[in-house]
Amino acid sequence: MPEGDTVWQATRRLHNALAGHVLTVSDLRVPKYALTDLTGRTVLNVIPRGKHLLTRVEGGLTLHSHLRMDGAWKIYAPGERWRGGPAHQIRAILGTEDRTAVGYRLPVLELLHTADEDRAVGHLGPDLLGPDWDPDKALANLLSDPDRALGEALLDQRNLAGIGNVFKSEICFLLRVTPWLAVGKLPTDYAAHLPTVSKKLLDFNRERPTRVTTGRNDQTLFVYGRAGRPCLRCGTRIRVANQGDGSRERPTYWCPSCQPGPSPQPGTSQLPSRTSASRKTN
Repeated sequence: MPEGDTVWQATRRLHNALAGHVLTVSDLRVPKYALTDLTGRTVLNVIPRGKHLLTRVEGGLTLHSHLRMDGAWKIYAPGERWRGGPAHQIRAILGTEDRTAVGYRLPVLELLHTADEDRAVGHLGPDLLGPDWDPDKALANLLSDPDRALGEALLDQRNLAGIGNVFKSEICFLLRVTPWLAVGKLPTDYAAHLPTVSKKLLDFNRERPTRVTTGRNDQTLFVYGRAGRPCLRCGTRIRVANQGDGSRERPTYWCPSCQPGPSPQPGTSQLPSRTSASRKTN
C-alpha cells in the first residue's frame, strides 16, 4: 500500500532513471493529454510531496501523479519485458535511451506548469519526509479539530503528509491509544510525541524494501493486517473495524488491551465524520 515511505522510494527510482536525460518516448494515456508530446525535453528532477510525485521537465512543465491504493511506476531497461500489469492499465510512458518508466493504474495524472504545482499539492500539510517538515505545525493542524478521531486526523494529508492506513494503525498502537480517541483527548505528553513517532517510523522505512515498525524480522508490524492474532505486547487478539478518513472507510487494526479507549462494537463500522469526498485529503 503506497504511503510516504514507498512514494519516496518510487520517486527516487524515477529520478535516478530519468533525471538529466532527454525524453525519447512520451505517451500519456489519458484523453486530456492524448496529443501531448514531451519528447526532446530533459527531465530535470522527480520529487515526492507526501503521497504525490512531481516529475519536472524542461520548459516549465510538471507531470503530477498519485498512486492511491494500487498505482505504480516501473522502470525497465531496453528490451526488458514489462511486468507491471496488462497494457490497458498503463497510463503513462516516459522513456530515454537507457530507461523506460511505465506508470500503471495511476488514478491521478495531470500536466501542470511547474509554477502552478501548488494547485495540486498546496493543500498538503508538512511533509514527514520533505524539507518542509515542521512538527509544531503538524501538531497544531491535528489539534485544530479536537473532536475528530485520531485515526481520521492522521490520514488527512492537510494535517501532515505521508501517513496512510498502515502507519495510522501502527502509530496509534505505539501511542497506546485507539484510533477512535478524539485528538483533543490525547494526553499532553502523548500529543507531544506524536510528530516525533510519526517522523521516526517513516524515516526508518524510506530505505527499506519491507515496512517494519516492530524492529523484528519475524513480525514486522504490531497490529496492521494481524486481526485475530495475538498482540506482540500483551497477547490479546488484535481487532479490526472500518474507520473513515473523511472520504471513505478503511480497515483499522488495534489491540483492545494495549489501546484502551473508544472503539466500535464488534461487527460494526465507524462512519466518517466528514462526508464530503470531494475535499482534498490525499
